[in-house]
Amino acid sequence: MTQQDFTSMRRAMVESQLRTNDVNDVAVIRAILSVPREDYVPEERRAAAYIDRAVPLADGRALNPPLATARLLVEAKVKAGQTVLLIGAATGYAAMLLATLGATVTALESDAGLAEGARARLSGVADVTIIEGPLEAGVSAAAPYDLLFIDGAVENVPEALSDQIKVGGRAVFARADQGVSRLCVGVRSAGGFGATVLVDAEAVVLPGFAAPKAFRF
Repeated sequence: MTQQDFTSMRRAMVESQLRTNDVNDVAVIRAILSVPREDYVPEERRAAAYIDRAVPLADGRALNPPLATARLLVEAKVKAGQTVLLIGAATGYAAMLLATLGATVTALESDAGLAEGARARLSGVADVTIIEGPLEAGVSAAAPYDLLFIDGAVENVPEALSDQIKVGGRAVFARADQGVSRLCVGVRSAGGFGATVLVDAEAVVLPGFAAPKAFRF
């Protein structure tokens, strides 16, 4: 498949999958068109880079579907110069999009192989730092952040993460709810953290975020 083929597929994805699902922010569209998603999927799966479904990676992980990541980017309302904590760096695709939008990104990945690959792909990108560690712990050393961007679905957002957002800062993520993923946007206030559901959309479930089980008699 040629570079021209991939460019045509990227444009078709934007027009048929994203714009028809409320992804019309000019800056987000520009960033998605400028970042070759095929460079962020395994070689053997490049032909599926622009299909709106998760792309399988190693060890049970997967790259979030394009629509989920794009909708979260729109709701993130990224401004140049903002600091972002990205949870679930995976192959580095979302980190590159956030950097293209002008953010300084600390991208956390728990899988050693994925972290190494993302670090290699983004080695020349000054505004992205790939950190390996448990996703649910965040990266407190660089906190507080303007934005928490979880590129996948979690059962809950632990305080260890929400506490790393600046007061007034935003969080975007998908909530895993009994087999359904719901895209959410939240704001950190002086009194805590709250989130609102936007829409149901397919998103990959990230490890390490199971909600605490309620005690039963």
